[in-house]
Amino acid sequence: MEARIVSYRRGRHTMKGNQLLIEIEGVDSKTAASKFIGKRVLWVSPGTKKKEIHGKITSTHGNNGALRVRFSKGLPGTVLGNKIEILD
Repeated sequence: MEARIVSYRRGRHTMKGNQLLIEIEGVDSKTAASKFIGKRVLWVSPGTKKKEIHGKITSTHGNNGALRVRFSKGLPGTVLGNKIEILD
């Protein structure tokens, strides 16, 4: 299953580099999104090296089905808008 990276988790003055907000197509409510909490995700870098960074869905974000994901390392800013794979 795939999801789209929307934004970093951030506040007014700070940005969390290893926490991102994602949206899954077809999921548009908090209750539907809560079924994905605890699942693992994988981001594979484009290019020839294919670097993999793993993460975990930690909680929902808002009432419209967005999810928070915490990664082991920070992701570059070029990932915004890209696809991410949900493993479990």
